[in-house]
Amino acid sequence: MLWLYLLGAVTVLSIALRRVVHRQTPLSEEVYSTKVAFDHLQSGVAWVRGDGTIGTVNSALAVMLATQPKLLIGRDWLDIFPKLERERVLEAYSRMLLVGKTGFDAQGKRENGTSAWLNVLLVAVHDHKMRFVGHHCLVLDSTHTRQLEERIETIENRLKLSAAQ
Repeated sequence: MLWLYLLGAVTVLSIALRRVVHRQTPLSEEVYSTKVAFDHLQSGVAWVRGDGTIGTVNSALAVMLATQPKLLIGRDWLDIFPKLERERVLEAYSRMLLVGKTGFDAQGKRENGTSAWLNVLLVAVHDHKMRFVGHHCLVLDSTHTRQLEERIETIENRLKLSAAQ
């Protein structure tokens, strides 16, 4: 008689386990598709922990900074910017802490020593008890736009000089 109870319990548990697995499959597919979307965004995204270290980064940001995403994980998020820009970045960070989000333009420091012009948006993140847990750093590479603006300015200056002569 005991084996009959055990057989019934095993049957019920296997049905329950099969239902749980079927429910988790769409969730894991959704998590995977979200991760793929995050990695292939056109703009750079980094999650910065409360201690100021980079927790996650997408491949677009790594490409902007001419490095690998894994090499950015665990580094101080201010390392993205050259030392001359850090005071302005920290001012923007303070504004973000007060207001919740702020944007600014700054130079970025690439691993190969060159600079990138970045349009940065910082968004504060708080937990359910309103404790600061970190922030998102959303970055758009505006280097090409900046180079075009500099070329236009150079051409305009040349035109003014030639018109003055």
